[in-house]
Amino acid sequence: MQKRLLMPEQLPQDRIKNFNEVALGYTEEQVVAEAKRCLQCPKAPCMAGCPVEIDIPGFIKFVAERKFSEALNILRKKNNLPAICGRVCPQETQCEAVCTLKKKDEPIAIGRLERFTADWGRKEKSKGQKAKGKRQRAKGKGQVAVIGAGPAGLTCAGDLAKMGWKVTVFESLHAPGGVLRYGIPEFRMPRDVLDYEIEYVKNLGVEIKTNIIVGKTVTVEELFGAGYKAVFISTGAGFPYFLGILGENYNGVYSANEFLTRANLMKAYKFPEYDTPLQIGKKVAVVGAGNVAMDSARVARRLGAKKVCIIYRRSRSEMPARAEEIHHAEEEGIELDLLTLPVEIMGDDKGWVKHVKCLKMKLGEPDDSGRRRPIPIDGSEYLVDIDTMVIAIGQGPNPLLLSMTPGLKLTRKGNIVADDITGETSLEQVYAGGDIVTGAATVIEAMGAGKRVARAINEKHG
Repeated sequence: MQKRLLMPEQLPQDRIKNFNEVALGYTEEQVVAEAKRCLQCPKAPCMAGCPVEIDIPGFIKFVAERKFSEALNILRKKNNLPAICGRVCPQETQCEAVCTLKKKDEPIAIGRLERFTADWGRKEKSKGQKAKGKRQRAKGKGQVAVIGAGPAGLTCAGDLAKMGWKVTVFESLHAPGGVLRYGIPEFRMPRDVLDYEIEYVKNLGVEIKTNIIVGKTVTVEELFGAGYKAVFISTGAGFPYFLGILGENYNGVYSANEFLTRANLMKAYKFPEYDTPLQIGKKVAVVGAGNVAMDSARVARRLGAKKVCIIYRRSRSEMPARAEEIHHAEEEGIELDLLTLPVEIMGDDKGWVKHVKCLKMKLGEPDDSGRRRPIPIDGSEYLVDIDTMVIAIGQGPNPLLLSMTPGLKLTRKGNIVADDITGETSLEQVYAGGDIVTGAATVIEAMGAGKRVARAINEKHG
């Protein structure tokens, strides 16, 4: 059987000098050849691994036959954001993980086929015009308010519009997209692709209102007073976590949220064209080993850092980032300082970071996360010279909306308590889903939550 086809990419020495997309996508010949590897299994185990319930064999069959329009129609039935999922969804742990071919060979490159199909629709059909979502006519079911224009909110809004609801999305920032816009760099999520997918959702009939902070500009109670039948809270996890060590207040120390938001949303990399510069030195340390940490390290490299290292307290096998992201980072010269724990950040008399004191670690028994617990090695302290530090160890819910919504039950960590299937919260007619419920997770998991909540709202209030 033919081997899984590699996707063409920018060369590492070229891509560290630009913010263009690293992965270049399959050609038409490549995508057809890859699709023909699919066994078209009758039981389709891949579908069980898809949080948004795509008919995977169905769309792949059409791709193999070069019927790309039909393939795209199948994708759009279940997924309002296929070009996004084809780029950032961790298919290797979901649909591809249960592909029948994986038992003896490499799984079908489902994400790459999805990406090609969605991009084909954008390039061949739009012809530079607006995305042609089929505008739905409201069927008198009423209005639903969606708070947050990230992947969960956009998915829920699009599905509700397809069901005949009038949907308004309220976004606190000046542009919709949530983490897709402010958290993921352009070299992984091109803004023209994101804008096209959002335009598709808007053309379904969804209205998106930006620069509105629900909890401050308007409250949930006031939304109900304005006639909304249900409210879906999908504000994500945008509140950064810190290490809690000395020196985190030095200049040159960033949370990953600030660092990536300024680079991605505020275009700091285009200074002085955009007046939002990032102070980047020659030696950058990024603490953490998830996708956000990899993104931060790779952005720092593109902003001119000569040396960028990932500091992580466990070993490589425990790193939560996608294998592809780790591979790309290493190709770009990012160093991995593993089994290493920062214990103090040190600076100069002018308030700028200069060093980070670290401890070496060893691994003990697994902890609650299933990963082996890191244990400090006595007497192993050493200093790492740095002039910029990015802390990427996770994020939680922003408390503003939650504190302004009386009666909304929260977990100990401040996330909303919601039903796993319906998204129902402690407040009648208020639903929640995505990272605001689960904590920081993946884009596709947030989309799955948005889809389930849309179905629940329609069944209960339609």
